[in-house]
Amino acid sequence: MPTISDASAQPVTDVLPVRQAIRVFLAFAFSYFFSALIRTITATLSPTLTQEFSLSASDLGLLAGGYFLGFSATQLPLGTWLDRYGPRKILALFLAFAVVGCLAFSQATGFAGLLTARMLCGVGVSACLMAPLTAYRRWLDVPAQLRANSWMLMTGSLGMVASSLPVQWLMPLVGWRPLFLGLAVLVSLAILCVVWQVPAWPASTSNQQTDGSSGREGVWASYTEVWRNPYFQRMVPVGFFCYGGLLAMQTLWVVPWMTRVAGYSPYQAATGFFWINVAMLFTFWAWGLASPRLAQRGIRAEVIIAMGLPFSFLLLALLVFLGEDLRTRAEVLLALYCMACSCVSLSQPAVGMAFPQALAGRALSGFNLVLFAGIFSVQWGIGLAIDGLRAVGFSEVNAFRGAFAGFLFCCVASYVHFVRSQPMPQKG
Repeated sequence: MPTISDASAQPVTDVLPVRQAIRVFLAFAFSYFFSALIRTITATLSPTLTQEFSLSASDLGLLAGGYFLGFSATQLPLGTWLDRYGPRKILALFLAFAVVGCLAFSQATGFAGLLTARMLCGVGVSACLMAPLTAYRRWLDVPAQLRANSWMLMTGSLGMVASSLPVQWLMPLVGWRPLFLGLAVLVSLAILCVVWQVPAWPASTSNQQTDGSSGREGVWASYTEVWRNPYFQRMVPVGFFCYGGLLAMQTLWVVPWMTRVAGYSPYQAATGFFWINVAMLFTFWAWGLASPRLAQRGIRAEVIIAMGLPFSFLLLALLVFLGEDLRTRAEVLLALYCMACSCVSLSQPAVGMAFPQALAGRALSGFNLVLFAGIFSVQWGIGLAIDGLRAVGFSEVNAFRGAFAGFLFCCVASYVHFVRSQPMPQKG
């Protein structure tokens, strides 16, 4: 069975010197910071956008999910392109679409324009994590890969922190439209950093057909080995519902829960959202310190996930049960839920390292497709469930509780599949 520590048996070539590796990490982290900020900014803006464009809960879920729909649409060709052309070229090209998406969002006059712009943003930043993870698979040794993965997620949490209170503070001063103009400028700067600091992919790598396919078989066929891998199959449901659901909550539904269930003002919700993301920042920083040590001790990723996820289920059940009774403590329980669920993030580097270097981009992008399809489905699904329950007579608070209870059921079912699956050991 592939594990965190099993990857050490697979050779790592072209390891970068420490100083260059740090510069490369910072260039990738700079772009991923803005990726996460763009991803979660709709949570902070949700009260404003709901009022200005008269959005329903399902509209809001679809708008936030539109980012992930655009993101998911690129994942399969992205993995092949990363393996073939390398992270620098692909990431710089994709970020240009994010610039266009931010500009379009700033000029949108209706829901259709907002949704189209969000999808463009999703396409544009869809390589911001997969590009560095593919690069780290080749340029870093195994402990450094695990640390870099967690610290990339920490950088993402920092972007989410920036999308909360700082955005709320700027809103009365400049408005949401100029914020997106500023983001377009900053993403353009991120493109320059990537081109400047990230090394070119070796020609021998980019020209090599490593998966035994001819290239004429199509993108889907090039993923055959990924889809059929038992470890990948084991991770799919828990990645879709638990990991995807964590990000769906963190990037949208925690704020509507605080405002519509717990009775927070928009400013109070932004403050709560800020502290949730601060908590996640330190959580991923801690994972970055702990995961290499766990790998050295032979502690498998799936063992950590199996032990950690039940705590997140208990916390989510408590949130649903208490509902509006939480009042001023909703953000504490939401933060604890997100922190407990963060153990599932170890599935991502574990999947990447379960495959040879030549398939790393496709393995990571295939799993990322699962994650972001899950985020889109959970975000929109919760919105649809809330509107559906309200249509049959539920109060708004009970509609939220019912929708979250349905999400909890899906998470538990995926976890049962995960713990019962016993894939055959894979040959390195």
